[in-house]
Amino acid sequence: MRIREPEVRTIRVEVPVQVLCRVSAVPVPVWATDGLKKADSLELKVRALLAERRQRIGYERVLVAAVGACQ
Repeated sequence: MRIREPEVRTIRVEVPVQVLCRVSAVPVPVWATDGLKKADSLELKVRALLAERRQRIGYERVLVAAVGACQ
């Protein structure tokens, strides 16, 4: 009886590995309503609120993009 030599084979196994996401922190903007005073006119307050709404929408888009970069 003849003994066979062992056959050497390389097998590639793909395993998911967690990788830390390295995204720089998104700075919180200075909100348009931060400087409002109680005595300011209603028009000024409404304009500041509308401007802050646009700021928050932009800030949210940047946050979503940062999270998306990690997926």
